[in-house]
Amino acid sequence: MNAAELEDFARRYTDAWSSRVATNVATFFAEDGSISVNGNLSTGRGAIAEMAQGFMTAFPDMELIMDDVETQGEKVTYHWTFIGTNSGPEGTGNRVNFSGFEEWTFGDDGLVLKSIGHFDEDEYQYQLEHGVG
Repeated sequence: MNAAELEDFARRYTDAWSSRVATNVATFFAEDGSISVNGNLSTGRGAIAEMAQGFMTAFPDMELIMDDVETQGEKVTYHWTFIGTNSGPEGTGNRVNFSGFEEWTFGDDGLVLKSIGHFDEDEYQYQLEHGVG
């Protein structure tokens, strides 16, 4: 993928998250693709959709913002900011605003084969309990 195609892919991926339709997120991954978020691994489109649905249920008003997408050789890093109110079932009612990233490896089909994602878990937990600023 060239830089313009990669940026378009990342923008569409961002839109898929903000659509709040979990299967939209899963379509960006190869059939046997995987995503690991802070070490929690989801493999296959069904499991990826289930993971995405967890965030979408917990944060019904969630919005994902693309901060940047960068390449360094074969390595692609997608930076994002997540904003939403934890008003889903058993939610705290608090608003969160935290950033993270995913390191993508693409398959030959142009879809994500492997994503390793990370965000500051301590900051996230603090915001769940106390809200943002």
